Amino acid sequence: MSTATESRSEPGFPWLIIASGCLIAALTFGPRSAMGFFQLPMLADTGWSRADFGLAMAIQNLMWGLGQPFFGALADKKGTWRVLVLSAILYAAGLFLMATPQSVWYLHLGGGLLVGLAIASGSFGIVLAAFARNVTAEQRSFAFGLGTAAGSAGMFIFAPFSQMLIDALGWSDSLLVMSAMMLIVPILAIPLRGNSDSGTQKHSDVEQSIGAALREAFGHQSYLLLTAGFFVCGFQVAFITAHFPAYIGDIGIDASYAVIAIALIGFFNIIGSLSSGVIGQKYSKPVFLALIYIGRSIAVTAFLLLPQSGTSVIVFSIVMGLLWLSTVPPTNSLVAIMFGTRYLGMLGGIVFLSHQIGSFLGVWMGGFMYDQFGSYDSVWWLGVALGLFAAAVHWPIKERPVARPALAAAE
Repeated sequence: MSTATESRSEPGFPWLIIASGCLIAALTFGPRSAMGFFQLPMLADTGWSRADFGLAMAIQNLMWGLGQPFFGALADKKGTWRVLVLSAILYAAGLFLMATPQSVWYLHLGGGLLVGLAIASGSFGIVLAAFARNVTAEQRSFAFGLGTAAGSAGMFIFAPFSQMLIDALGWSDSLLVMSAMMLIVPILAIPLRGNSDSGTQKHSDVEQSIGAALREAFGHQSYLLLTAGFFVCGFQVAFITAHFPAYIGDIGIDASYAVIAIALIGFFNIIGSLSSGVIGQKYSKPVFLALIYIGRSIAVTAFLLLPQSGTSVIVFSIVMGLLWLSTVPPTNSLVAIMFGTRYLGMLGGIVFLSHQIGSFLGVWMGGFMYDQFGSYDSVWWLGVALGLFAAAVHWPIKERPVARPALAAAE
């Protein structure tokens, strides 16, 4: 049967798979995006420094990145559901240890190592790779936008939810509640069973070993540029997620604006992610990504130079929300366009590793530079410069499949 006939005989859109993946993305992205709300009450009770908390969040982001290629490859081979079950166990254990810290090492082990590995095995890279195997190339960018928007919805929901829990129960019991919530993931993950050899789109992939796929990717200039640029995304968003609530208090703005800011970023992130999925389907993805990074640099520059107030926090949060994870759909779509979906979990995970190295540095440098100089200003301005760098490296990326003359000749 021809590919066209197969496509016509399949359902128009795998809504059960998409809905399940979106719920998982919301659950796994929500708690980690709310970590900034736990910083000040936790430090007040324990006497630890912002650098201590920042290091734990930096470890979390680094483990997320280091684990992503491994768990992506594991899901490609052994199946998405198994990896998501592992994610739920790691997440619940990590939040539990973070809630009951006997020393700062519990914070680093639970909130850093375990939660980081949990997000690596349950976040965008795993879910979007499962989506890619079950939607057509024409549907892919939109499906990626839905998955990314769901993660944004988790951020939007968990910002006020976590603050409400902290006010009612305290920071420790709030983490225990969220730990228990992670055990819902294995049930939600049932429709995502399958690996890279399953799904409706498997017929479009080529036979290739993992080693060959890695050699091909690391020899491809556009892939390397995409990987370098995604480093900047991680640096910017992780710094803001971990330190923006504290920064708002530092500049004398009421603490309630911290909750409003993170919730607004999450809400407008939903709009930005969905819009990104649609725009990326119709227009040049590399150019679109370059414009996103330029927009971020302009937004941060305006926020720092103009008078800062509750209103400016709200405006900045809305703009950054629109630009927040709008990078994810076009970035993952470019990897799929270049190399197909067979090793998308692994190759997309390597790109995301770069993102998380940036996240590690953004979170850690935020705490370190604050403790050194009593200000976050140097990290803000470094983020502006990096945004311009990211725009420059995305511009020359080629949006086309990698050339495979040997495979073509074999056919």
